[in-house]
Amino acid sequence: MKSIRIQIPSIADNIRIVESFIDNVKEKYNIDDDIYGNIMVAVTESVNNAIKHGNASDKNKYVTLTAIYEDNLVKFIVEDEGPGFDPDALPDPTAPENIEKLGGRGIFLMRQLSDEVKFSKEGRVSEMTFYFN
Repeated sequence: MKSIRIQIPSIADNIRIVESFIDNVKEKYNIDDDIYGNIMVAVTESVNNAIKHGNASDKNKYVTLTAIYEDNLVKFIVEDEGPGFDPDALPDPTAPENIEKLGGRGIFLMRQLSDEVKFSKEGRVSEMTFYFN
């Protein structure tokens, strides 16, 4: 098992750092192009949620992003310093009453694009797993 970790202040512009981090992980571990797009969308969505909702865009609070590489999978773990939330209590973004809403799709996207998504520490940690051959 190999891992890489970064920690960023909760500033929206730091998503560029996250994108570079994902690119570096892709290169270092030779991750397939076919899952790269899913990783980029799911992980940046998770970090955006951590910055905006978890840490309330407080630049004095940090988001930690860890990539763990094993034989046939890569995991990305996003942790914020916020109060947490209940991921099962979120409204379904595909429900007719929510289709027109601008927000509320982040966790739905994470679940659709990752092979596995787990939440822990009262929702302050999200773990997305992507399998490959």
